[in-house]
Amino acid sequence: MPDIAKLIAGKWKLIILQILIFEGPQRFGELKRRLDGVTQTMLTNQLRALEADGLINRRVFAEVPPRVEYSATPLAQDLKEVFYAMRDWWKRRPSAQR
Repeated sequence: MPDIAKLIAGKWKLIILQILIFEGPQRFGELKRRLDGVTQTMLTNQLRALEADGLINRRVFAEVPPRVEYSATPLAQDLKEVFYAMRDWWKRRPSAQR
């Protein structure tokens, strides 16, 4: 079995993927504002790792100042059903019934 955990391990990777998959491309600053408590260094590292694993694209626009957007790749989009399954599981757990 492939080491799936390596692809999505990390405190922020699943949240980053969820945002990019369901809400579309985001700029670095937008992601940083959405991820309460993430440092700039940590966000940069997580984005680089996701890009290296083929789960996100990084697009640099030739503007002044430069603009960079991150988006989910088709490979990451394939995880959409997994996120739906996790959401459904979360709703079914006993403490959610209270």
